[in-house]
Amino acid sequence: MQYGICNLSMVPVRSQPADVSEMVTQILYGDHFKILEERGKWSRIRIAFDSYEGWVDNRQFFKLDESQYFELDAEERIFSSNIIEYLTDASGNLTAIPMGATLNSNTLLTNSFDGAYITGIKEKINLVETALLYFNTPYMWGGKTPFGIDCSGLTQMVYMINGYSLLRDAAQQATQGEALSFIEESEPGDLAFFDNAEGVITHVGIIMQDNYIIHVNGKVRIDRIDHSGIFNTELKRHTHQLRVIKKII
Repeated sequence: MQYGICNLSMVPVRSQPADVSEMVTQILYGDHFKILEERGKWSRIRIAFDSYEGWVDNRQFFKLDESQYFELDAEERIFSSNIIEYLTDASGNLTAIPMGATLNSNTLLTNSFDGAYITGIKEKINLVETALLYFNTPYMWGGKTPFGIDCSGLTQMVYMINGYSLLRDAAQQATQGEALSFIEESEPGDLAFFDNAEGVITHVGIIMQDNYIIHVNGKVRIDRIDHSGIFNTELKRHTHQLRVIKKII
């Protein structure tokens, strides 16, 4: 088995080993992973944090040995906590990194960092505060940063930065936690899941106070939520059909 780590700000993870293939997620600086297969200039990886798999360009990561991988795996993760921060390498060159980049590997990758960071498990109320830092971020399929994000990328990153683990896709996240019977039982930080006409869960958002929800629809935005789903006040109609509300923590 081979291992790797993302040494760039963010790298696309694709469904197939081709530059034109769909981006299914991203790895951010400091994300480590197993290398499952190599094919030409591409490697199929399994990300340590959520076991998500996909293909990355071999030029866009740094290889680790087994002991380095498991050392990183055992450490409590430290995340950059500002929308954008900078690393400095041994030659004084700067690398921009997004909020949620993992800083544990700085020594290994010979980078220094003196910006804002966050570590440990935070109180549930912090989830909404973190989500608001992504407000107005444009929608990007597979995105996980303040410069482009999808609905489950938002929920995963918000939970991760605050010390909690979520799977990558909305349907996967819906398998976690405890289902609530009524919206009135929910509290800020709980997750609301929405399905399509075929009953497949395709959307997720974070419950806020007073029946509001922060989610991604064109951009990260705040809308009303009721027993039917998400009500967009600009369009004056429901845009997403509520399936279930889950208490993760």
